[in-house]
Amino acid sequence: MSFTRQQISLISIASVAAFMGTFLISSVNIALPHIEQEFHLTAIELGWTITSFLLATAILLLPIGRWADINGVYKTYKAGIVIFTLASLACGIVQDGFWFIIFRFMQGIGAAFTNATGTAILVSAFPQQYRGRVLGISIAGVYLGLATGPFIGGLITQYVGWRVLFYLAAVIGIIIAILAFRILKDTLSKSTTIKETFSYTESLIYMAGLIMLVFGSSKLPHPIGWLMMAGGLITLFVFWQVENRSTYPLFDTRLFTHNRLFAYSNLAALINYSATYSIVFILSLYLQKIKGLSPRDAGAILITQPLIMAIFSPISGRFSDKIQPNIIASAGMLMCSSGLLVLSFLTPSFPIWAILLTLVWLGTGFALFSSPNMNTIMSSVEKNQYGIASATASTMRVVGQIASMTFITVFFALIIGNKPIDMASPSQFLSITKYCFILFATICLIGVYFSYYRGKLHIDDSSY
Repeated sequence: MSFTRQQISLISIASVAAFMGTFLISSVNIALPHIEQEFHLTAIELGWTITSFLLATAILLLPIGRWADINGVYKTYKAGIVIFTLASLACGIVQDGFWFIIFRFMQGIGAAFTNATGTAILVSAFPQQYRGRVLGISIAGVYLGLATGPFIGGLITQYVGWRVLFYLAAVIGIIIAILAFRILKDTLSKSTTIKETFSYTESLIYMAGLIMLVFGSSKLPHPIGWLMMAGGLITLFVFWQVENRSTYPLFDTRLFTHNRLFAYSNLAALINYSATYSIVFILSLYLQKIKGLSPRDAGAILITQPLIMAIFSPISGRFSDKIQPNIIASAGMLMCSSGLLVLSFLTPSFPIWAILLTLVWLGTGFALFSSPNMNTIMSSVEKNQYGIASATASTMRVVGQIASMTFITVFFALIIGNKPIDMASPSQFLSITKYCFILFATICLIGVYFSYYRGKLHIDDSSY
Protein backbone atom coordinates (compact mmCIF):
# COMPACT_ATOMS: atom_id res chain seq x y z
CA MET A 1 0.00 0.00 0.00
CA SER A 2 1.28 3.48 -0.91
CA PHE A 3 0.20 6.15 1.57
CA THR A 4 -1.57 9.29 0.39
CA ARG A 5 -0.12 12.75 0.91
CA GLN A 6 -2.71 13.35 3.64
CA GLN A 7 -1.70 10.17 5.45
CA ILE A 8 2.01 10.98 5.21
CA SER A 9 1.30 14.47 6.58
CA LEU A 10 -0.61 13.00 9.51
CA ILE A 11 2.22 10.61 10.35
CA SER A 12 4.75 13.44 10.13
CA ILE A 13 2.83 15.82 12.40
CA ALA A 14 2.05 13.12 14.96
CA SER A 15 5.64 11.86 15.02
CA VAL A 16 7.21 15.33 15.36
CA ALA A 17 4.75 16.28 18.11
CA ALA A 18 5.50 13.03 19.92
CA PHE A 19 9.21 13.78 19.54
CA MET A 20 8.78 17.26 20.99
CA GLY A 21 7.06 16.07 24.15
CA THR A 22 9.47 13.30 25.01
CA PHE A 23 12.55 15.29 23.99
CA LEU A 24 11.65 17.91 26.55
CA ILE A 25 10.88 15.36 29.26
CA SER A 26 14.12 13.45 28.79
CA SER A 27 16.29 16.57 28.43
CA VAL A 28 14.79 18.06 31.60
CA ASN A 29 15.68 14.85 33.46
CA ILE A 30 19.36 15.38 32.67
CA ALA A 31 19.10 19.02 33.79
CA LEU A 32 17.49 18.24 37.15
CA PRO A 33 20.63 18.85 39.26
CA HIS A 34 21.02 22.33 37.71
CA ILE A 35 17.32 23.16 38.16
CA GLU A 36 17.56 21.98 41.78
CA GLN A 37 20.51 24.29 42.45
CA GLU A 38 19.09 27.36 40.71
CA PHE A 39 15.70 27.23 42.44
CA HIS A 40 17.04 25.74 45.74
CA LEU A 41 14.54 22.88 45.65
CA THR A 42 14.25 20.03 48.13
CA ALA A 43 14.24 16.42 46.91
CA ILE A 44 10.43 16.28 47.06
CA GLU A 45 10.05 19.67 45.32
CA LEU A 46 12.42 18.50 42.60
CA GLY A 47 10.24 15.43 42.13
CA TRP A 48 7.26 17.75 41.65
CA THR A 49 8.92 19.40 38.65
CA ILE A 50 8.25 16.06 36.97
CA THR A 51 5.09 15.01 38.81
CA SER A 52 3.23 18.30 38.17
CA PHE A 53 3.52 17.71 34.42
CA LEU A 54 2.35 14.13 34.77
CA LEU A 55 -0.51 15.04 37.12
CA ALA A 56 -2.00 17.59 34.72
CA THR A 57 -1.78 15.11 31.88
CA ALA A 58 -3.30 12.29 33.91
CA ILE A 59 -6.36 14.13 35.22
CA LEU A 60 -7.31 15.51 31.81
CA LEU A 61 -6.64 12.63 29.41
CA LEU A 62 -9.98 10.84 29.85
CA PRO A 63 -12.13 14.01 29.83
CA ILE A 64 -10.25 15.35 26.80
CA GLY A 65 -10.51 11.99 25.01
CA ARG A 66 -14.27 11.99 25.52
CA TRP A 67 -14.50 15.64 24.49
CA ALA A 68 -12.58 14.88 21.32
CA ASP A 69 -14.89 11.99 20.39
CA ILE A 70 -17.85 14.37 20.68
CA ASN A 71 -16.39 17.58 19.23
CA GLY A 72 -13.59 16.45 16.91
CA VAL A 73 -10.07 15.19 17.44
CA TYR A 74 -8.34 17.64 15.08
CA LYS A 75 -9.40 20.86 16.81
CA THR A 76 -8.54 19.30 20.18
CA TYR A 77 -5.12 18.28 18.93
CA LYS A 78 -4.32 21.75 17.61
CA ALA A 79 -5.39 23.40 20.87
CA GLY A 80 -3.01 21.13 22.76
CA ILE A 81 -0.05 22.14 20.60
CA VAL A 82 -0.71 25.84 21.26
CA ILE A 83 -1.01 25.35 25.04
CA PHE A 84 2.14 23.23 25.20
CA THR A 85 4.13 25.76 23.19
CA LEU A 86 3.11 28.76 25.32
CA ALA A 87 3.78 26.88 28.56
CA SER A 88 7.23 25.82 27.31
CA LEU A 89 8.12 29.46 26.67
CA ALA A 90 6.91 30.41 30.15
CA CYS A 91 9.03 27.67 31.76
CA GLY A 92 12.11 29.14 30.11
CA ILE A 93 11.38 32.67 31.37
CA VAL A 94 10.17 32.04 34.94
CA GLN A 95 12.52 32.98 37.81
CA ASP A 96 10.82 31.21 40.73
CA GLY A 97 10.70 27.49 41.56
CA PHE A 98 7.00 27.58 42.51
CA TRP A 99 5.98 29.16 39.21
CA PHE A 100 8.24 26.82 37.33
CA ILE A 101 6.23 23.90 38.75
CA ILE A 102 2.97 25.73 37.86
CA PHE A 103 4.02 26.19 34.22
CA ARG A 104 5.16 22.56 34.09
CA PHE A 105 1.56 21.78 35.09
CA MET A 106 0.36 23.92 32.16
CA GLN A 107 2.66 21.97 29.85
CA GLY A 108 0.97 18.81 31.09
CA ILE A 109 -2.42 20.24 30.12
CA GLY A 110 -1.20 20.79 26.57
CA ALA A 111 0.26 17.30 26.49
CA ALA A 112 -3.10 15.87 27.60
CA PHE A 113 -4.79 17.41 24.53
CA THR A 114 -2.26 15.98 22.08
CA ASN A 115 -1.77 12.61 23.78
CA ALA A 116 -5.51 11.98 23.97
CA THR A 117 -6.00 12.54 20.24
CA GLY A 118 -2.73 11.79 18.43
CA THR A 119 -3.17 8.03 18.27
CA ALA A 120 -6.87 8.38 17.41
CA ILE A 121 -5.98 10.56 14.41
CA LEU A 122 -3.52 7.99 13.08
CA VAL A 123 -5.72 4.95 13.64
CA SER A 124 -8.74 6.54 11.95
CA ALA A 125 -6.67 7.35 8.85
CA PHE A 126 -5.27 3.85 8.18
CA PRO A 127 -6.82 0.38 7.70
CA GLN A 128 -6.28 -2.17 10.46
CA GLN A 129 -3.63 -4.21 8.64
CA TYR A 130 -1.30 -1.18 8.64
CA ARG A 131 -1.93 0.11 12.17
CA GLY A 132 0.99 -1.67 13.74
CA ARG A 133 3.59 -0.17 11.43
CA VAL A 134 2.01 3.32 11.54
CA LEU A 135 1.83 3.31 15.33
CA GLY A 136 5.37 1.97 15.35
CA ILE A 137 6.55 4.99 13.34
CA SER A 138 4.79 7.38 15.71
CA ILE A 139 6.19 5.61 18.76
CA ALA A 140 9.63 5.76 17.17
CA GLY A 141 9.23 9.55 17.28
CA VAL A 142 8.55 9.23 21.00
CA TYR A 143 11.70 7.22 21.55
CA LEU A 144 13.79 9.39 19.25
CA GLY A 145 12.90 12.28 21.55
CA LEU A 146 13.88 10.19 24.54
CA ALA A 147 17.11 9.20 22.79
CA THR A 148 18.28 12.65 21.74
CA GLY A 149 16.96 14.43 24.85
CA PRO A 150 19.62 13.30 27.35
CA PHE A 151 22.55 13.89 24.99
CA ILE A 152 21.42 17.20 23.47
CA GLY A 153 19.96 18.22 26.82
CA GLY A 154 23.28 17.49 28.49
CA LEU A 155 25.17 19.60 25.95
CA ILE A 156 22.72 22.50 26.19
CA THR A 157 22.58 22.39 30.00
CA GLN A 158 26.35 22.29 30.33
CA TYR A 159 27.23 25.00 27.79
CA VAL A 160 24.28 27.41 27.49
CA GLY A 161 21.93 26.60 30.38
CA TRP A 162 18.81 24.49 30.94
CA ARG A 163 16.40 27.31 30.03
CA VAL A 164 17.35 26.97 26.37
CA LEU A 165 15.72 23.52 26.43
CA PHE A 166 12.32 25.14 26.90
CA TYR A 167 13.00 27.84 24.30
CA LEU A 168 13.88 25.07 21.84
CA ALA A 169 10.64 23.22 22.70
CA ALA A 170 8.69 26.43 22.06
CA VAL A 171 10.31 26.87 18.63
CA ILE A 172 9.51 23.29 17.65
CA GLY A 173 5.97 23.80 18.96
CA ILE A 174 5.49 26.86 16.76
CA ILE A 175 6.59 24.88 13.69
CA ILE A 176 4.22 22.00 14.50
CA ALA A 177 1.36 24.43 15.14
CA ILE A 178 1.83 26.04 11.71
CA LEU A 179 1.81 22.64 10.02
CA ALA A 180 -1.17 21.41 12.02
CA PHE A 181 -3.34 24.44 11.29
CA ARG A 182 -2.51 24.13 7.58
CA ILE A 183 -3.04 20.37 7.25
CA LEU A 184 -5.49 19.29 9.97
CA LYS A 185 -8.69 20.92 8.77
CA ASP A 186 -11.67 20.67 11.11
CA THR A 187 -13.88 19.44 8.29
CA LEU A 188 -11.85 16.23 8.11
CA SER A 189 -12.79 15.24 11.64
CA LYS A 190 -16.58 15.49 11.34
CA SER A 191 -16.96 11.82 10.51
CA THR A 192 -15.28 10.88 13.77
CA THR A 193 -17.51 12.94 16.07
CA ILE A 194 -20.57 11.58 17.88
CA LYS A 195 -23.83 13.24 18.94
CA GLU A 196 -23.68 12.78 22.71
CA THR A 197 -23.33 15.04 25.74
CA PHE A 198 -20.24 15.73 27.79
CA SER A 199 -20.61 15.41 31.57
CA TYR A 200 -18.65 18.01 33.51
CA THR A 201 -19.80 16.54 36.83
CA GLU A 202 -18.38 13.12 36.04
CA SER A 203 -15.16 14.76 34.87
CA LEU A 204 -14.79 16.67 38.13
CA ILE A 205 -15.36 13.51 40.19
CA TYR A 206 -12.71 11.66 38.21
CA MET A 207 -10.22 14.52 38.42
CA ALA A 208 -10.77 14.96 42.17
CA GLY A 209 -10.11 11.28 42.83
CA LEU A 210 -6.91 11.25 40.79
CA ILE A 211 -5.64 14.50 42.37
CA MET A 212 -6.15 13.11 45.88
CA LEU A 213 -4.27 9.95 44.91
CA VAL A 214 -1.29 11.85 43.53
CA PHE A 215 -1.11 14.46 46.30
CA GLY A 216 -1.53 11.73 48.88
CA SER A 217 1.33 9.76 47.38
CA SER A 218 3.59 12.83 47.67
CA LYS A 219 2.87 13.00 51.42
CA LEU A 220 3.78 9.40 52.17
CA PRO A 221 4.70 7.97 54.61
CA HIS A 222 2.91 10.65 56.70
CA PRO A 223 -0.60 9.54 57.83
CA ILE A 224 -2.22 12.41 55.89
CA GLY A 225 -0.82 10.85 52.73
CA TRP A 226 -2.53 7.53 53.40
CA LEU A 227 -5.80 9.34 54.21
CA MET A 228 -5.69 11.33 50.97
CA MET A 229 -4.95 8.21 48.93
CA ALA A 230 -7.84 6.37 50.62
CA GLY A 231 -10.09 9.33 49.79
CA GLY A 232 -8.91 9.24 46.20
CA LEU A 233 -9.64 5.53 45.84
CA ILE A 234 -13.13 6.00 47.32
CA THR A 235 -13.80 8.91 44.96
CA LEU A 236 -12.68 6.87 41.93
CA PHE A 237 -14.91 4.00 43.08
CA VAL A 238 -17.84 6.44 43.19
CA PHE A 239 -16.87 7.62 39.69
CA TRP A 240 -16.93 3.99 38.44
CA GLN A 241 -20.41 3.44 39.88
CA VAL A 242 -21.68 6.67 38.33
CA GLU A 243 -20.26 5.64 34.96
CA ASN A 244 -22.03 2.28 35.17
CA ARG A 245 -25.40 4.06 35.34
CA SER A 246 -24.66 6.96 32.99
CA THR A 247 -26.44 7.18 29.64
CA TYR A 248 -23.49 8.96 28.08
CA PRO A 249 -20.55 8.04 30.34
CA LEU A 250 -17.27 9.88 30.37
CA PHE A 251 -15.66 6.45 30.33
CA ASP A 252 -17.43 3.30 29.11
CA THR A 253 -16.71 0.84 31.93
CA ARG A 254 -17.75 -2.04 29.67
CA LEU A 255 -14.44 -1.63 27.89
CA PHE A 256 -12.84 -3.03 31.03
CA THR A 257 -15.58 -5.45 32.13
CA HIS A 258 -16.53 -6.91 28.72
CA ASN A 259 -13.42 -6.40 26.58
CA ARG A 260 -10.52 -8.50 27.87
CA LEU A 261 -8.17 -7.47 25.07
CA PHE A 262 -8.66 -3.81 25.94
CA ALA A 263 -8.59 -4.27 29.72
CA TYR A 264 -5.53 -6.52 30.00
CA SER A 265 -3.56 -4.52 27.42
CA ASN A 266 -4.16 -1.32 29.39
CA LEU A 267 -3.25 -2.99 32.68
CA ALA A 268 -0.05 -4.30 31.09
CA ALA A 269 0.79 -0.76 29.94
CA LEU A 270 0.09 0.64 33.43
CA ILE A 271 2.41 -1.91 35.01
CA ASN A 272 5.14 -1.54 32.41
CA TYR A 273 5.34 2.25 32.72
CA SER A 274 5.21 2.02 36.53
CA ALA A 275 8.30 -0.16 36.36
CA THR A 276 10.33 1.58 33.65
CA TYR A 277 9.59 5.32 33.61
CA SER A 278 12.00 6.29 36.41
CA ILE A 279 15.04 4.56 34.91
CA VAL A 280 16.37 7.79 33.37
CA PHE A 281 15.57 9.81 36.52
CA ILE A 282 17.53 7.45 38.77
CA LEU A 283 20.41 6.82 36.39
CA SER A 284 20.79 10.54 35.65
CA LEU A 285 21.36 11.20 39.35
CA TYR A 286 23.49 8.08 39.76
CA LEU A 287 25.84 8.91 36.89
CA GLN A 288 26.31 12.52 37.99
CA LYS A 289 26.32 12.15 41.78
CA ILE A 290 27.92 8.72 42.25
CA LYS A 291 30.02 8.37 39.10
CA GLY A 292 30.85 12.08 38.93
CA LEU A 293 30.04 12.43 35.22
CA SER A 294 29.14 15.73 33.55
CA PRO A 295 25.60 16.26 32.21
CA ARG A 296 27.02 15.82 28.69
CA ASP A 297 28.65 12.46 29.47
CA ALA A 298 25.66 11.22 31.48
CA GLY A 299 23.37 12.12 28.58
CA ALA A 300 25.61 10.28 26.12
CA ILE A 301 25.13 7.11 28.17
CA LEU A 302 21.40 7.52 28.74
CA ILE A 303 20.80 7.96 25.01
CA THR A 304 21.36 4.22 24.57
CA GLN A 305 18.00 2.88 25.76
CA PRO A 306 15.62 5.21 23.86
CA LEU A 307 17.78 5.02 20.74
CA ILE A 308 17.34 1.24 20.68
CA MET A 309 13.61 1.76 21.29
CA ALA A 310 13.39 4.18 18.36
CA ILE A 311 15.11 1.69 16.05
CA PHE A 312 13.07 -1.38 16.97
CA SER A 313 9.59 0.08 17.63
CA PRO A 314 8.58 0.30 13.94
CA ILE A 315 9.89 -3.25 13.43
CA SER A 316 7.96 -4.69 16.37
CA GLY A 317 4.87 -2.72 15.29
CA ARG A 318 5.03 -4.27 11.84
CA PHE A 319 5.49 -7.74 13.35
CA SER A 320 2.34 -7.19 15.43
CA ASP A 321 0.38 -6.81 12.17
CA LYS A 322 1.26 -10.45 11.37
CA ILE A 323 2.10 -12.15 14.71
CA GLN A 324 -0.11 -12.18 17.81
CA PRO A 325 0.88 -9.06 19.82
CA ASN A 326 0.60 -10.80 23.20
CA ILE A 327 3.58 -13.04 22.34
CA ILE A 328 5.84 -10.17 21.26
CA ALA A 329 4.79 -7.83 24.08
CA SER A 330 5.17 -10.47 26.81
CA ALA A 331 8.69 -11.33 25.67
CA GLY A 332 9.50 -7.62 25.86
CA MET A 333 8.20 -7.35 29.42
CA LEU A 334 10.30 -10.33 30.51
CA MET A 335 13.37 -8.60 29.08
CA CYS A 336 12.50 -5.39 30.95
CA SER A 337 12.09 -7.25 34.25
CA SER A 338 15.48 -8.95 33.98
CA GLY A 339 17.20 -5.69 32.98
CA LEU A 340 15.72 -3.85 35.96
CA LEU A 341 16.96 -6.58 38.27
CA VAL A 342 20.51 -6.08 36.95
CA LEU A 343 20.33 -2.35 37.76
CA SER A 344 19.50 -3.17 41.40
CA PHE A 345 23.17 -4.18 41.78
CA LEU A 346 24.53 -0.69 41.00
CA THR A 347 27.58 0.29 43.07
CA PRO A 348 30.18 3.08 42.80
CA SER A 349 32.41 0.68 40.87
CA PHE A 350 29.69 -0.74 38.58
CA PRO A 351 31.25 -0.64 35.08
CA ILE A 352 29.88 1.80 32.51
CA TRP A 353 29.96 -0.87 29.80
CA ALA A 354 27.61 -3.03 31.89
CA ILE A 355 25.20 -0.11 32.24
CA LEU A 356 25.29 0.39 28.47
CA LEU A 357 24.56 -3.30 27.77
CA THR A 358 21.70 -3.26 30.27
CA LEU A 359 20.21 -0.17 28.62
CA VAL A 360 20.40 -1.90 25.21
CA TRP A 361 18.58 -4.91 26.70
CA LEU A 362 15.93 -2.71 28.33
CA GLY A 363 15.44 -0.68 25.15
CA THR A 364 14.87 -3.80 23.08
CA GLY A 365 12.42 -5.18 25.61
CA PHE A 366 10.40 -1.98 25.79
CA ALA A 367 10.30 -1.67 21.98
CA LEU A 368 8.94 -5.22 21.74
CA PHE A 369 6.22 -4.35 24.25
CA SER A 370 5.06 -0.86 23.33
CA SER A 371 3.97 -0.90 19.66
CA PRO A 372 2.23 -4.32 19.75
CA ASN A 373 0.45 -3.36 22.97
CA MET A 374 -0.86 -0.09 21.53
CA ASN A 375 -1.89 -1.88 18.34
CA THR A 376 -3.98 -4.27 20.45
CA ILE A 377 -5.65 -1.47 22.41
CA MET A 378 -6.68 0.53 19.36
CA SER A 379 -7.77 -2.53 17.36
CA SER A 380 -10.02 -3.82 20.15
CA VAL A 381 -12.56 -0.93 20.01
CA GLU A 382 -15.03 0.56 17.55
CA LYS A 383 -14.19 3.61 15.45
CA ASN A 384 -16.37 5.95 17.52
CA GLN A 385 -14.33 4.94 20.59
CA TYR A 386 -10.88 5.80 19.19
CA GLY A 387 -10.64 9.02 21.18
CA ILE A 388 -11.45 7.45 24.53
CA ALA A 389 -9.31 4.39 23.75
CA SER A 390 -6.33 6.59 22.89
CA ALA A 391 -6.94 8.66 26.02
CA THR A 392 -7.25 5.55 28.20
CA ALA A 393 -3.98 4.15 26.90
CA SER A 394 -2.28 7.50 27.52
CA THR A 395 -3.84 7.63 31.00
CA MET A 396 -2.39 4.23 31.81
CA ARG A 397 1.00 5.48 30.67
CA VAL A 398 0.88 8.69 32.68
CA VAL A 399 -0.59 7.11 35.82
CA GLY A 400 2.14 4.49 35.55
CA GLN A 401 4.73 7.27 35.26
CA ILE A 402 3.27 9.00 38.32
CA ALA A 403 3.34 5.72 40.25
CA SER A 404 6.96 5.23 39.25
CA MET A 405 7.92 8.69 40.53
CA THR A 406 5.84 8.10 43.67
CA PHE A 407 7.81 4.97 44.53
CA ILE A 408 11.03 6.98 44.28
CA THR A 409 9.60 9.85 46.36
CA VAL A 410 8.54 7.44 49.10
CA PHE A 411 11.98 5.82 49.25
CA PHE A 412 13.66 9.23 49.40
CA ALA A 413 11.27 10.37 52.16
CA LEU A 414 11.86 7.20 54.18
CA ILE A 415 15.66 7.27 53.89
CA ILE A 416 16.68 10.97 53.79
CA GLY A 417 13.45 12.84 54.60
CA ASN A 418 12.44 16.16 53.02
CA LYS A 419 15.99 17.28 52.26
CA PRO A 420 17.92 18.14 49.09
CA ILE A 421 19.25 15.09 47.27
CA ASP A 422 22.78 16.46 47.72
CA MET A 423 22.45 15.76 51.45
CA ALA A 424 22.02 12.02 50.81
CA SER A 425 25.23 10.06 51.34
CA PRO A 426 26.40 7.73 48.56
CA SER A 427 25.33 4.71 50.61
CA GLN A 428 21.86 6.19 51.19
CA PHE A 429 21.41 6.99 47.51
CA LEU A 430 22.54 3.51 46.46
CA SER A 431 20.11 1.96 48.96
CA ILE A 432 17.28 3.95 47.35
CA THR A 433 18.45 2.83 43.91
CA LYS A 434 18.57 -0.83 44.97
CA TYR A 435 15.10 -0.87 46.53
CA CYS A 436 13.55 0.97 43.57
CA PHE A 437 14.94 -1.36 40.92
CA ILE A 438 14.06 -4.52 42.87
CA LEU A 439 10.49 -3.23 43.20
CA PHE A 440 10.35 -2.27 39.52
CA ALA A 441 11.64 -5.69 38.39
CA THR A 442 8.99 -7.42 40.50
CA ILE A 443 6.18 -5.20 39.20
CA CYS A 444 7.24 -5.79 35.60
CA LEU A 445 7.27 -9.55 36.12
CA ILE A 446 3.68 -9.42 37.38
CA GLY A 447 2.70 -7.50 34.26
CA VAL A 448 3.76 -10.41 32.05
CA TYR A 449 0.61 -12.26 33.18
CA PHE A 450 -1.75 -9.57 31.88
CA SER A 451 0.26 -9.15 28.71
CA TYR A 452 0.27 -12.83 27.79
CA TYR A 453 -3.28 -13.78 28.86
CA ARG A 454 -5.05 -10.82 27.25
CA GLY A 455 -6.30 -13.05 24.42
CA LYS A 456 -5.74 -13.04 20.69
CA LEU A 457 -6.26 -10.17 18.29
CA HIS A 458 -7.92 -10.77 14.94
CA ILE A 459 -5.22 -10.08 12.34
CA ASP A 460 -6.11 -9.11 8.80
CA ASP A 461 -3.15 -10.36 6.78
CA SER A 462 -4.82 -10.10 3.39
CA SER A 463 -2.19 -7.66 2.19
CA TYR A 464 0.74 -9.98 2.81
